[in-house]
Amino acid sequence: MAVHETSVRDTAGLEALISRAAAQGKGLPPVDRWNPEFCGDLDMEIKADGTWFYMGTPIGRQPLVRLFSTVLRKDADGKTYLVTPVEKVGIRVEDAPFLAVELNVSGSGDDQVMTFRTNVGDVAEAGAENPLRFVVDAENGGLKPYLLVRGRLEALLARAVMYDLVNHGEDIVVDGKSMFAVRSRGAVFPIMPSGQLEMQSR
Repeated sequence: MAVHETSVRDTAGLEALISRAAAQGKGLPPVDRWNPEFCGDLDMEIKADGTWFYMGTPIGRQPLVRLFSTVLRKDADGKTYLVTPVEKVGIRVEDAPFLAVELNVSGSGDDQVMTFRTNVGDVAEAGAENPLRFVVDAENGGLKPYLLVRGRLEALLARAVMYDLVNHGEDIVVDGKSMFAVRSRGAVFPIMPSGQLEMQSR
């Protein structure tokens, strides 16, 4: 009975949160300027593949996912929250909150620009303000690239996008070392030492 009551309360709370998030209007709300009280955690999780779950069930309505994504904020404590002017609720994120699903590359050399689109509709150009970072997965040794989208929120590059990105890589000397790297908006993002890439490609 208690579980049912909690579920009803969670659902009602979620509906109220949706209405308050929707009330913010079009565009991205200024979540970084809001400082509401923390209201506890919500049974919501973003999986590594970008799927959003609420109470263990996938949220199938993409407009709703997009709406929630506009009020996401990752704070200095490393936790991710849904934030409105009157409340802040914690959610779980398995990896990154967003997934980069498309890459467009224009120009070349120092004029090259890499533009990414995420699964929730954000568009960001990699550069000094939206840097790329690369992590080697401790479990399988695979490369995991991330793009800073906004605030402290990152997008994990989907596998196909990662391969596209790597195809635009080149050997660039960074701090006296030859690195396999990519360029965008005048910034250079090292992926790994050139020698290490050669060893992995054998």
